[in-house]
This record gives sequence, structure tokens and C-alpha cells, in this order.
Amino acid sequence: MFNRLKSVSQSLKRELNVYRLVLKDSRTPRLAKLLLGLAIGYLLLPFDLIPDFIPVIGQLDDVIIVPTLAILALSMIPKEVIEDCRAKADRT
Repeated sequence: MFNRLKSVSQSLKRELNVYRLVLKDSRTPRLAKLLLGLAIGYLLLPFDLIPDFIPVIGQLDDVIIVPTLAILALSMIPKEVIEDCRAKADRT
């Protein structure tokens, strides 16, 4: 259980590093940078559009909004940019 949690944590850390590198890359389209920045910002900000104390719906907005923004952004970014950023993230 602990090893699984550690693995997920390392995977999340790596992906956030990849997204940081993608945001800095000049080949990334501006709209994709905006959407990815919004997804990361929404995830990290202490407030939500729908407060978390509202049962079910309060948690669902995080589960729906963040992945949707990230998927939209990543679909706009050329595959070679993502591959290059993943390779850079693996080296660090």
C-alpha cells in the first residue's frame, strides 16, 4: 500500500514537472498554455467555483474541471513537444 502511494506521488510529481516544462516551451500554443495554467492554478488555489463543503458536487468540480482543462491543453500541444519535455523531466 505504501509503495503504491509512493509510486503515485512520484508519478504526479513527474507530470507536474512535465507540465511546467511544457508551459515554458516556445513551441507550445498560447491557448494550450492558458488552459494548462488554468488547470494547475485551479488545482493549487485554495478556493473553488463550487465550495467543497457542498456534498458530492463540491468534490466533483475538481474531478471534472482540472482533468478536462489538462486534456484539452495536452491535445493542442504537438506530440514532439510533450516527448521532449518528458525526456527533460526524466533527466532531472
